[in-house]
Amino acid sequence: MLLIHELERIMEQHTERLIRLAFYYVRDLQSAEDIVQDVFIKFYDNQQNYEERGELKAYLSKLVSNRSKDYLRSWTYRKIQVQQKIFPQQTVMRRDMLVQQDERTLIENAILALPFKQREVIIHFYFEEMPVLDIAELLTIPESTVKTRLRRGRELLKLQLQHVEWEVLLHE
Repeated sequence: MLLIHELERIMEQHTERLIRLAFYYVRDLQSAEDIVQDVFIKFYDNQQNYEERGELKAYLSKLVSNRSKDYLRSWTYRKIQVQQKIFPQQTVMRRDMLVQQDERTLIENAILALPFKQREVIIHFYFEEMPVLDIAELLTIPESTVKTRLRRGRELLKLQLQHVEWEVLLHE
């Protein structure tokens, strides 16, 4: 049985990364935070289902991915999408002003604009640093499909970011 202080340590270690992962799925910080909170509650309540065979990081990532997909299929998500189309001025995202100026924000926004299937594999490959084989197992799709989605995602990102003048390159 997992003790509360062990759960707190796990949460401290994984929360930020899992929120980022959920955010890339659902594109809403508050929903991402809720998803991660739900995952930790589920993990604590059903810890007997977790076997120490695998890595905890991968297990939690899979829980977040699955919960995010469930959220995207939910009525709540669809209702929010309709509200945002009707009232676009209310869809302001919480972002740190310094982070907004960072070039990373450009990349993140480009990734968020990708179609879901490409976005999903790009996130796991680059942000979760998962190998192609692990992504294929996680998403239960063939390895070749993961490679194809990665290639298409990179192509789309390249198109979206081709007109950006990168500050790093201007000083060379």
